[in-house]
Amino acid sequence: MDLGLTEAQQMLKNSARAFLETECPETYVRAMEEDERGFTPELWQQIAEQGWLGLTFPEQYGGVGLDFVDLSILLEEMGRALLPGPYFSTVVMAGLCLQEAGSDEQKQEFLLRIAEGGIIMTLALTEPSARWDAQGVQTVARATDAGFTINGTKLFVPNAHVSDYIIVVARTGEGDRDISLFIVGRDTPGIQQTLLKTIASDRQSELVFNNVSVPSSALLGELNQGWAAIEKVLAWGAVGKCAEMVGGGQQVLDMTVEYAKQRVQFGRPIGSFQAIQHHCANMATDVEGSRYITYQAAWRLSENLPAENEVAMAKAWVSDAYRRVCALGHQCHGAIGFTKEHSMQLYSRRAKAAELMFGDSDLHLETVAKSIGL
Repeated sequence: MDLGLTEAQQMLKNSARAFLETECPETYVRAMEEDERGFTPELWQQIAEQGWLGLTFPEQYGGVGLDFVDLSILLEEMGRALLPGPYFSTVVMAGLCLQEAGSDEQKQEFLLRIAEGGIIMTLALTEPSARWDAQGVQTVARATDAGFTINGTKLFVPNAHVSDYIIVVARTGEGDRDISLFIVGRDTPGIQQTLLKTIASDRQSELVFNNVSVPSSALLGELNQGWAAIEKVLAWGAVGKCAEMVGGGQQVLDMTVEYAKQRVQFGRPIGSFQAIQHHCANMATDVEGSRYITYQAAWRLSENLPAENEVAMAKAWVSDAYRRVCALGHQCHGAIGFTKEHSMQLYSRRAKAAELMFGDSDLHLETVAKSIGL
């Protein structure tokens, strides 16, 4: 059984790493934590020129036409470099949602502009209920003579402050799954946006919709049929976030091993002590296990195979594994690893944020338990 990358995938991985090491060093990551936008338009255009914004979009919509495994490879490298900015929200959350649910006209209008780097988009799904199922959607869209009127509150919407358009998930009927999707301009009257302070400095917002009027053309896909697309986005998002965590975990492991070789205590490198060796071995086991379970789920999604169980297993395992890797990294580094000046805290804070995105391990373990008859 060949679990390795193809030659083309290895080239993608190598080129992504080289680009990110040059254009997204740690100094850039730290600077963007203090920047109001959280990214620079210059780097965004460079990313567009790499073809990354349309990596999985069909060629007729300006994309490259690769699959979800290829996207996961790229996301792993982005997680390793801690790439800040709206890539995940634009491409994975909004872009794949458009690709799944949009009409040909909508794809032509929006996917092409995403791929070119012309627009930034995001998905407004989660609400104060903190649920990831259809029953958690309480934002309401009512039909009017001119289109629809949206009322409700969305929480933790990534990069809404810089998005040109927001895909809003709203309830349009009485049934549990009577959910519809709407493409709404960020500057539409009636939207109140508040930037939230988060542990990962990842620019999440609260959006309050107060009688926001949108035309009928804003409806993405069919009325009351939006949840089927959201279920796929949740799966793509969970596995994509796992890929980012794998990249971050690999970098934490590499940093820790290098530190263990160089840090001398009691006249010898601390990496020569059995306790540190076991910590690093446990970290390596977690990282490699996370990589395989992530790519198994990514492959099934890429092949359009049933993957609910694999996605749930991956998100549950990787969320906890990344946290363990960061904790052991801190322990091996000692006091220096807990300072703001050290790189470890950058990864630990993002590990916590990624753990909660698209459902934490408890939520996904419930899915696995049901799949085995419990």
